Amino acid sequence: MPLTDAVVMPSVSRRPDRTVKAARPGALRCGDMDEWVSCAPFNAVPNQILHDIIRLRIDVFVVEQECPYPELDGHDDEPGTVHWWVTRDDLVVATCRMLVGDVPNEHRLGRVATRPSVRGGLTATRLVDAALDSVAGPVTIGAQAPLEGWYARFGFVRSGPDYVEDGIPHLPMRLDR
Repeated sequence: MPLTDAVVMPSVSRRPDRTVKAARPGALRCGDMDEWVSCAPFNAVPNQILHDIIRLRIDVFVVEQECPYPELDGHDDEPGTVHWWVTRDDLVVATCRMLVGDVPNEHRLGRVATRPSVRGGLTATRLVDAALDSVAGPVTIGAQAPLEGWYARFGFVRSGPDYVEDGIPHLPMRLDR
């Protein structure tokens, strides 16, 4: 589903155990909290939200994981890339992006980051569910090795050998649909 303007949301969740309700223009309300899932291509993400997304990714991947690398990798503004984020009380608490894959009809999920204060709940699950619901066909991810089981809950399976990226063990995973 190509996204060209501000936030466009999927209408039906592929996981019936997750409650996502439309309640705010351009966003979906998740569960009973004041938590909202939104998405947009790079050029339609509001400036403050884009700042907060990048800040969250730096806080998690560079600072928390002590991994100095260039977080702005040149993929954020590629054609077809869609940024996803969850806000709670107007604060970005989780984010990911969906890129066009290397082969036709394939997508690549990446940069899944969650603020420590909301980990262990359903925030990241709702975010990834929404991002996956927005695309058809296979989805790949380079998952951090300790999260293999978490991604498996969405249907991802290992698709190759482990590798190390920026000093962190990873593995390729794939979701075929």
